[in-house]
Amino acid sequence: MPGSPPAQNDMKSRLSILAVLVLLAALAAASVPAGAATGISPAREFAPRQLVVKFEGQRRGRAVGLPPRVNVRRAAAVLRRNPRVAYAAPNYIATASVAPQPPIALPNDPGPLVEASVSPGGWVAKQWNFLPWEGTATPVLPTSLGGIDAVGAWANLIAARRAGARGIKIAVLDTGIAYRNKGQRFRRSPDFSTGQFTRGYDFVDRDHLPLDENGHGTHVAGTIAEKTNNGIALTGLAYRAKLIPVRVLNKYGSGRASDIARGIRYAVGGGADVINMSFNFSCGKRVPSVDEELRYAYRKGVVAVASIGNLGSEACVSPPATGPRVIGVGGTTEGGCLGGYSLTGKRIDIVAPGGGTPVQDCPSISARPIYQVTLVDGTTHRFGQPSTYVGTSMAAAHVSGVAAMVLASGVLMPHASPKGTVNRLTRRLRKTARDLGLPPTMQGAGLIDAGRATEPGA
Repeated sequence: MPGSPPAQNDMKSRLSILAVLVLLAALAAASVPAGAATGISPAREFAPRQLVVKFEGQRRGRAVGLPPRVNVRRAAAVLRRNPRVAYAAPNYIATASVAPQPPIALPNDPGPLVEASVSPGGWVAKQWNFLPWEGTATPVLPTSLGGIDAVGAWANLIAARRAGARGIKIAVLDTGIAYRNKGQRFRRSPDFSTGQFTRGYDFVDRDHLPLDENGHGTHVAGTIAEKTNNGIALTGLAYRAKLIPVRVLNKYGSGRASDIARGIRYAVGGGADVINMSFNFSCGKRVPSVDEELRYAYRKGVVAVASIGNLGSEACVSPPATGPRVIGVGGTTEGGCLGGYSLTGKRIDIVAPGGGTPVQDCPSISARPIYQVTLVDGTTHRFGQPSTYVGTSMAAAHVSGVAAMVLASGVLMPHASPKGTVNRLTRRLRKTARDLGLPPTMQGAGLIDAGRATEPGA
């Protein structure tokens, strides 16, 4: 049920897993000489001595530990030859999609975390990504070439009486969120309220406290739904939406495919309308357990959004962005150019602000990061607005926030099929995107436009 971890294996599943272990033990004894490689993977690629296996007739795959001396890739290949095995794959590792970014010296004092002394609308000094990109600039509301017009979207939702995407649930699968206090170690981010969150789950530590020990998840959640009009710090896109914190990445920003698959199913069971995944597996990997749950989310009408990966961390557009019915998101800069970190390929659906340095032929050198309130100084209780968050992780968060606002706005025609809702929303985001004059392999349909996407009749 919503709010509970996935069900334990039934007897049939346990017998199937036992059969796998017997087969693999035989493989180890018969065909792997003493002293052979243990199959321990490179740190980035997959968990050592683990497979994710699904038998025909089972509902989903399970993580299985391997006996000593069994090579992971070879074991998966042997199992795939068994007609009873639907799939067998290494338990691949995903990592958060943040590009390295040195601190940027701003032309003025960035100000304190709590900005109550700043005049109304003071968020515009940092959040270029939320500004209109066209129209008449004013001292109160300037324009930004890289902005997505969140201001226009906010007005559209207020007119529709769904301000801030009220009524929509967004699951943030990440390193957790600083969403509540716990003892002396953990503190809730000052720009979140307790009423913004529904019950979540921690698939890393296996408990109901998916608290952030990294900062990445809190930053992503801030872009999606940080509070507004509260006299504190900055603002988020869907500021009245509910967030479901689902921790699938550890404090180093890495997570196993088996935990991510379970996290997707948990989010769907918890009533999520949108799932944000700001992480990636290695280039070209097939992750069947995650794809299986993404298909399930699609059947249930849940919109899945994922970062495409960053150049240097990945070599090509990578899963889960390449998964079934996932909106794959690349990154753009303050100057409305493609980010120098953003990958190219056929599986890019759309681009959104990720900040940072643009590609070399960009006419604008503007390179500020994406600012949100998150953890700083390696702690779980101190907060600030660091200037080091850049990448497609940040871009995906923008698309998830805008997707929530589109769902709340009522601009989508009702559809009898849950799948139809996902399809219509995806088409809406692509149709209303702003063409940057780049090939589809670089920008997809273009830069997301929150104002147009939520505008009736657009």
